[in-house]
Amino acid sequence: MSELPTRILLIDDDEVFVRVLSRALTARGFAVATAHDRSSALAACAEQHPEHAVLDLKLGSENGLALIPELLAASPGLRILLLTGYASIATAVEAIKRGAHDYLAKPVDADQVMHALLGDGRDDADLEAALPDAPPPLKRLEWEHIQRVLAECDGNISETARRLGLHRRTLQRKLAKRPVREAGH
Repeated sequence: MSELPTRILLIDDDEVFVRVLSRALTARGFAVATAHDRSSALAACAEQHPEHAVLDLKLGSENGLALIPELLAASPGLRILLLTGYASIATAVEAIKRGAHDYLAKPVDADQVMHALLGDGRDDADLEAALPDAPPPLKRLEWEHIQRVLAECDGNISETARRLGLHRRTLQRKLAKRPVREAGH
């Protein structure tokens, strides 16, 4: 009995990018569905029931961040990777708050997408060594953002949690973890 291929939904208004990434992921054994806007993405999600979605931040005039909760409502177990050519710490944090599982800055290739969606047993430092021009891992960006807001609040945990939109205990758990290493450290 053969295993069914992992289903991935690619959502991006750049049709050439979608076509190229779709071919690359299909060649790696994935079942790929595509969408180019909000309505076709929601329809494909309801019809295909993908395990993973690769979502662009900018979908023409629409915002990919706003689509994250809608996709999760349509398919609660969906793991979402947000892609953007406009990377920022604030966008990364907002994507995670809305339910994305990871965040990558464009340009990306199929191997980077596969690692972000599925993981391959390597930690972030190994990935950075393999991809020296890659942006810092999302966990590192989140850690730095939390530290920056904490410093702005003069170490006040309650105020920091309020500004970040987190429960105080959740923030305390995040602060209790050691910081994520940067490449070369």
